[in-house]
Amino acid sequence: MNNQDRIMIEKETTNKIEIKTKNGLNNQEQEVRMDNMSDLDKTTKGLGEKWPEPIIRVQSLAESNLTTVPDRFIKPPSQRPNETIAINHQPETAAINIPVIDLSSILSGNQEDKERISEACREFGFFQVINHGVRPELMAVAREAWRSFFHLPVETKEAYSNSPITYEGYGSRLGVEKGALLDWNDYYFLNFLPLGLKDLNKWPSLPSNIREVVDEYGEELVKLGERLMRILSSNLGVKKEQLQEAFGGEDFGACMRVNYYPKCPRPELALGLSPHSDPGGITILLPDDQVAGLQVRHGDTWITVNALPNAFVVNLGDQMQILSNSIYKSSEHRVIVNSHKERVSLAFFYNPKSDILIKPLEQLVSSTNPPLYPPMSFDQYRLFIRTQGPRGKIYVESHVSTR
Repeated sequence: MNNQDRIMIEKETTNKIEIKTKNGLNNQEQEVRMDNMSDLDKTTKGLGEKWPEPIIRVQSLAESNLTTVPDRFIKPPSQRPNETIAINHQPETAAINIPVIDLSSILSGNQEDKERISEACREFGFFQVINHGVRPELMAVAREAWRSFFHLPVETKEAYSNSPITYEGYGSRLGVEKGALLDWNDYYFLNFLPLGLKDLNKWPSLPSNIREVVDEYGEELVKLGERLMRILSSNLGVKKEQLQEAFGGEDFGACMRVNYYPKCPRPELALGLSPHSDPGGITILLPDDQVAGLQVRHGDTWITVNALPNAFVVNLGDQMQILSNSIYKSSEHRVIVNSHKERVSLAFFYNPKSDILIKPLEQLVSSTNPPLYPPMSFDQYRLFIRTQGPRGKIYVESHVSTR
């Protein structure tokens, strides 16, 4: 890093980092205002072509040899990482575990594994899948291609800088609230489906293989998502195509967020990603194979997930909780960082068609089991996290019907 870069970073950290969250409240504590907006307002309100303040690239901060983290990244004491339980491969914590599902076994008719994935969706909202049909070589190449991208010079990456309207491209924050506390990560967001949103010109051109690799990876993850949807639908007692049809049939959405978590000088004060549930349908995560960081909330405990080699970590989003009328649960999760190693993970989102109304499946509601959620389009729903940033499960819980 040259002296000019250092001066710019120092100026950013002294001039901008001291901004406090409005009213002194943290992200979780601020009131969620559900205004009586028109449908049009609900899909556009709060989003603009520019971020509300200059973007701070976390990777640049990390490479500037800081001895602490700027104030904007310091979480309130109640949100900071504390003692957690690491699971998988640890017999002493076997009672609290994320199930490992052999997908090929389910597809071959193994009823026991099918029941285990059903239990995971109802109780935990998280599970790992092995023998899933995606080549381990492709998984490794995709992850390393993105690691190479984040190692490119900052001016090369800035050519793909994103905006709050679509989030597509190279970014460093979620939410558009001025002065909000920030997470210790940079990311790259891109679209796969519908094809009308897939724009290869918005994908990085370096490293030279990245577009080809990411395109193949996306095709394989779509196939995996389709297989999972059939299993989850069958486990609800409805026809195998029911959830997919609720997503829009063949006209569903798919996108990916690649997360880059630089080394953090004071990891006990910051988070790579604040607690949240995913707003969409199914998230298929390819975690970093070198260092753990994903944590899942289980009761009052944050559990660190140690992913198995060549496994995907799958979690259900809010749309699955809504469609199942809360039979399935989306799960709150967060990401911790460390001072020794960077982390790269690929989160693939298998989502409903953006403008289709999502509501509990008719087969799962009755006079004695009424629908818990009002109809709402996915575009309308995900506006919350795009404007407010990650805030636990507050949004899906705020929509539970009082009838």
